[in-house]
Formats: sequence, C-alpha cells, structure tokens
Amino acid sequence: MQEMKYTEEMILHSDSGYCMPFEEPQGKDVKMSLGYGDQAHPTTGEKFFHHGIDFNVRHYMLSAVASGIVSGVSNDPAHGICQTIRYGSYEVTYGHLSNVFAQFGQRVRAGQTVAMSGDLLHLESRFNGEELNPLEFLTMLYGNIKALQEAGGGTGGYYDAEAFPPTDYEKDRREIEELMLRFLPYYMEDLQRGIYTVPSHTEQSLRNIFTTGAMKEYFHERMPSLSNPLGLGRRAMPLVSKVQNLLIADFLNYLALRHGVSLSATGGDIKKNFMTKP
Repeated sequence: MQEMKYTEEMILHSDSGYCMPFEEPQGKDVKMSLGYGDQAHPTTGEKFFHHGIDFNVRHYMLSAVASGIVSGVSNDPAHGICQTIRYGSYEVTYGHLSNVFAQFGQRVRAGQTVAMSGDLLHLESRFNGEELNPLEFLTMLYGNIKALQEAGGGTGGYYDAEAFPPTDYEKDRREIEELMLRFLPYYMEDLQRGIYTVPSHTEQSLRNIFTTGAMKEYFHERMPSLSNPLGLGRRAMPLVSKVQNLLIADFLNYLALRHGVSLSATGGDIKKNFMTKP
C-alpha cells in the first residue's frame, strides 16, 4: 500500500490532547511489538501481511483518540474482542480486548476510556473505507496536536492537565499516578463486576456535592460540549477539587482492601485506620 498523503480535509482534531489510545508509566517509552505490512512470524518465519500495528500492553485502559461514535463491537477469530470507533471519515479498531466500556452506537468524547486491552493491543485504521498504516494516522494526529499547541490554540477542550486544581495528595502525586497505571484497570473491572463497591459514605458525599453544585448553578456555566458535558467553568473548581479528592481516596481504599497496597509514606497505624475508617 502506498504512503497516504494527508490533505486538509483528512486532518483529524482531538480535543483530548492525546494522540495515543493508552499511556505508558512515566519513563517508559511506547514501543510497537509488530508493525504494519509485510512481516515474518517470530517463531515459524512464515511471511504474512499485517493489517495493523501491535503493542505489548496488558490490561491497559484505552481511550478514544477524538470525539466520535462506536460503529462496531465484534468477536474476531484472529483478534478476539474488537471495538471500532468512527471519527468522521476515519474508523479506528482496537483488537485483543479484555473488556469494552462503550457499546455499539454510543457517542464518545476525546480522551474517554472506551475499552481495556487483553494481553496486547492490535490497532487498525481506515479512511473512507480504505486501509491505512495506523502509525501514519497516529503521527498525523500528533503533528496536528503539536501545531495547535504551538499556535496557542490549546487542545480545544476546557481542561488541560495543568488546569485541574491541586488535590490533597500532591506530595504523593507521582506514586499515586504510577499505582493508577498499574491497578486502575483492576479497579474498574472489580467495580463493574461488583467485586468491589464504593462505600456508602463516599457515594453519599458525591451525591451531596452534585446537589450543591446544582443549587449554586455550577453546571452549564459554559456551553456544554463533548469534552465538557456539564459545562463546568471556573466557578465549579471547588466542586471539581472535592470530587477529585473523593475519587482518589476511594481508589486508595480499594488498593488497601483488595491488594494490601498503601502509599509508601503511610505508616502502619495510619494504614490500619485507613483500611477501616472513611
């Protein structure tokens, strides 16, 4: 297949600021395990044509690379559970999935978690039905995001990573982020299967926060969009901060209860109380 030349109408915008469907732990580079096109089987040496690219990412949370709609969910003999999302004239397929969180016909926003990889991720892409090298597609997306940033246009969404208010866990931020990259897929899966349930006091606190937010008219301060469906503005920052703290606390509670894992800075007495008290 010839290398595709991207014309203006082929440029895809991503409001999430991400060009990859997953994120590696800090300090680890993203590496393909199998490229696109003519390949040789690693054990048999047999030649074959690979219609996508593969990554060795086991049980990683996968995001939508732009705002679109799920156009297919299937079970493929070669690639197992697959999910296809249509972004305008593009269709991107994730294969070898262990779980799917966005079903057929569901609209998704840029950066939204849509699936979980199995033992690896197989990725394919098409434009107007024509197959193209997914690496070219991801490179185009990255180049477009960088161009917008250099032009001062940001990512198009309301929140950049730096725009989120600080949490009560800033001193442990790096450790918590590393724990999230490792355990968040299990946390989401255990929640979905009912193996772990959010404590009633946490659920009630979240309900109270959103009730207060509605009374103070924090919602729809801005025009709602796919990247900011509640229309949150600067006035809603106290609400955002409280929700962040509650969700991080619940994730840490899950780690302690289900995996016996606590922050390295947490002492024995604190850890014991943390596992038994709100």
